[in-house]
Amino acid sequence: FVVEVPLAAQPLPGASAVLLDRVQDAGNVGSILRSASAFGVRQVLAMRGTAALCSPKVLRAGMGAHFGLHLVEGLEPQDLLAWNVPIVCTSSHHGVALHQAKVPDPCAWVFGHEGQGVAPHWEARAALRVRIAQPGGEESLNVAAAAAICLYAGSIARA
Repeated sequence: FVVEVPLAAQPLPGASAVLLDRVQDAGNVGSILRSASAFGVRQVLAMRGTAALCSPKVLRAGMGAHFGLHLVEGLEPQDLLAWNVPIVCTSSHHGVALHQAKVPDPCAWVFGHEGQGVAPHWEARAALRVRIAQPGGEESLNVAAAAAICLYAGSIARA
C-alpha cells in the first residue's frame, strides 16, 4: 500500500529544528530524520539542494521517523529571514567544542553539505558554532553521525 507523507509549507514558529543545508546523500538525510525524532527535535527544514525527504532511500533510512516530524523542504535562505530561532552551526574544525557549548533551547541545528559544510550565510547568522572533538585524529565525521551526536547533546541540555 502507499501512504502519503504530509509535508508542511512553513516552519513552526519558535520551535527547535534540524536545518539540512544541501545534504545530498539520501541515506544521510533519512538517518538524520531518525535521530531528530529520537532526540525530540520535531521539525526538519530542508534547504533547496537537499535530497528529497520522501525519496525511497530517505524513507528507508528514516525508518518511520517521517510520520512524527514536521517536514518542510525546498526552502531558500530568504524563506527563513523572519524565523526567530537561534541558529547553531556545526563545523569540522571551528567553533566551541560541543561538550563545552551552552546550546540554546529552542535552536536550529544546521548540518551542511557532505563536502562543503555549512553555507556562509548560515555561518553569518549563527548564534553559536560548535565542533565535535575528535581525539582519534579523523578530519571529519559523516554528517549523519555528527547530527546524532549533536542532537543527543541537545537533548541532554534540555533534560
